[in-house]
Amino acid sequence: MLTVPRREFLTRISSGSLVAGLLAKLPSPANFLDGREAWRTKDVRFNDEIEPWVRVLEETPHEQIIGVMAQHVASGRIGYRQFLAALFLAGIRNVQPRPAVGFKFHAVLVVNSAHLASIDAPETEKWLPLLWAVDSFKRSQARDVEEGNWTMAAVDESRLPSPNGCLTEFRTAMDAWDEERADVATAALARVHTSDEIFELFAEYAARDFRSIGHKAIYLANSYRTLETIGWHHAEPVLRSLSYALLNHVGEPNPATSDLAPDRDGRGNWQLARQLRDDWMAGSPDEGATVELIECLRQGTATDASDLVFRQLQRGAATASIYNAMFVFASELTMRQPGIVPLHAVTTTNAMNYIFRKVRNPLTRAFVLLQNAAFLSHFLSEARQRGVLAERTVDQLVMGDNPANPQDLPQEIFSELGRDASAAAQQTYAYLQHGHPIYPLIRQARALIFLKGDDSHDYKYSSAVLEDYFNIGATWRDRYFSAALFKMRHAGEGTTGLIQRIQQALG
Repeated sequence: MLTVPRREFLTRISSGSLVAGLLAKLPSPANFLDGREAWRTKDVRFNDEIEPWVRVLEETPHEQIIGVMAQHVASGRIGYRQFLAALFLAGIRNVQPRPAVGFKFHAVLVVNSAHLASIDAPETEKWLPLLWAVDSFKRSQARDVEEGNWTMAAVDESRLPSPNGCLTEFRTAMDAWDEERADVATAALARVHTSDEIFELFAEYAARDFRSIGHKAIYLANSYRTLETIGWHHAEPVLRSLSYALLNHVGEPNPATSDLAPDRDGRGNWQLARQLRDDWMAGSPDEGATVELIECLRQGTATDASDLVFRQLQRGAATASIYNAMFVFASELTMRQPGIVPLHAVTTTNAMNYIFRKVRNPLTRAFVLLQNAAFLSHFLSEARQRGVLAERTVDQLVMGDNPANPQDLPQEIFSELGRDASAAAQQTYAYLQHGHPIYPLIRQARALIFLKGDDSHDYKYSSAVLEDYFNIGATWRDRYFSAALFKMRHAGEGTTGLIQRIQQALG
């Protein structure tokens, strides 16, 4: 449904016809305006504003792309939002969310995180994350070529369902895990329904299973947030990619006709959601519920976690108190095992919380909340399979003495982080508990991601942590941030060669 060969595309690049002129003439949109229909008729094509810039990103060789895009930025030929749109859509067209919604697909998933880092950066540094993400795209593009040369195809217009029937057709296709039908139904949806209506639909399917360790929910949240910046007129190919990703079940029989483990939480939690009291969203703050759920997540199963959240909602606990527990447990996992699985507990909870806050249907909101609890239990199980978990908890963080020179402490903390992460977390907690501002720590963390970050997860994780600090209640947010330091970059690491190249290219 979405796949066409790219042999001609590869032949064009390898022939050297494009490369030969690169040094003499900077690749620009004008180079790609003439004759584009002659060889891209089977591929999805973007509007005339963005298509040429996507072609620049696609066809400029990897070793030259940073210099080329930096010169376009410096010359004023491309603006920030145009750059962001071209980068995002280049990934949508060229990177397949298979065999999992992760790995090479992080070039797409990281775009919103890079954007968040950019808008919070000083003016002199705002292009560093986006140019870093350009390099990430080129690496993923090369890997996609190695794995089969996938490209998103133009939609089959002859198969589009009617505007009146596309919503029902979309549900039918997604419930049946039918990629072909879902693709054309998604395209039709994008043309006639509002962004909010479509988000409600996608939220149900992004949260329904734990395949790809949370990346389905992450993709929904990040793609919508990116579209809010670049404009809804770019939505159709993005939503087609998203529906394709949400139907990923590589290596398994059709989940619609099978009883597979990844789908059981979803079926059970839809039943629980339908049984909730009508006023479950009108709960009261409950610190006891937060403590109770953290302990359950440390010890229980996915079913235990969802059942407890259900009971807490039934007795009137506020959803904010429940989310406090889930945020804190996720960051605590990074204290216990600073690896890739705990990191995704943090980024998935960030995405699920965004979905929870954005959807309007109470039933869907309840389902997302219950699924988030189940997912966190699965993250704990996955982490245990990867290795030993340290006996650390956020409860071990204590207030301590007020630092003598608080203005110097943010730099000291990120220096200490490379030597003794537990000591750095304790210093951070004491600093924050004595009322010193979080912003110097955020600025220091962000600067180190720019200079030391060498992976998409650095941007995804840091953006989630620095955002969610403000989504957590005052009693718990300092523990959350202090624990989350275990997966942050520290001052003792060297500046990456890539960022040095980007700085040189930007002058």
